[in-house]
Amino acid sequence: MRALLSIGAIAALTLALLPFQWLAVRMKWPMRRRIPTLYHGLVCRILGVCITTIGRRIEERPLLIVANHTSWLDISVITAVAPVVFVAKREVAGWPIFGLLARLQGTVFVDRARRHKTQEVNSEIARRLADGDPVVLFAEGTSSDGNRLLAFRTALIGSAGEALAEAGHIKRVWIQPLSVAYTAMLGVPLDRMSRCRVAWYGAASLLPHLRQLVARGAIDVTVSWGDPIVFDDFSDRKAVAARLEGDVRAMTVAALRGRRIAPADGLRRGP
Repeated sequence: MRALLSIGAIAALTLALLPFQWLAVRMKWPMRRRIPTLYHGLVCRILGVCITTIGRRIEERPLLIVANHTSWLDISVITAVAPVVFVAKREVAGWPIFGLLARLQGTVFVDRARRHKTQEVNSEIARRLADGDPVVLFAEGTSSDGNRLLAFRTALIGSAGEALAEAGHIKRVWIQPLSVAYTAMLGVPLDRMSRCRVAWYGAASLLPHLRQLVARGAIDVTVSWGDPIVFDDFSDRKAVAARLEGDVRAMTVAALRGRRIAPADGLRRGP
């Protein structure tokens, strides 16, 4: 019954806000950035997702946000705390409902099977950065089981440098690490065995996982913002990727263990 009520409420919310977002995107109104934050914030409330935020997103632009990836729920959680656009695999664009929502949020789609399209993708990322949109990149390249981080892909981090080259007039990009950690369900702390109930990874089917998660509800998640790094022509993408991976890993482990890492003041220049 809970699953049916929640899905019905989300469907009604989607139908109510969808026309406004479509019009806002078409007319390029500023509210096209605020509506997704409102929408996903309400989705999280309907699902019973309680978000604890540590640190803050910087105001400097252009901004690339590099995050870990555990579940489809990451999209709603991250958007609920900040107006952002995502970089996602091309297949997402064809998903029913989800694909439409992704397009209306301004998602940049990557066709991993066509390497020659990389320049077009970087040009699009550069355009979004130049327009002031914070762009979220899941640096693992896929989702994990929520207990560990996969190695960050330096090629994905390198897209920031390539976007710089494409933009021309942009001389540097701020990159801020972001950790999303699911810590409890129904008030009970999640352990290594139970965390997979929230994680959506591997060959798991989306709709069954969605139904199960909606039926359970009451999920606690900690979103941690790390110290931003300045990325410019002198930065080494492998060193930057390693530093970002270390920061996200440390914040995720701290959140899962119920500890808190206080971000330092100021910006750091990438290696």
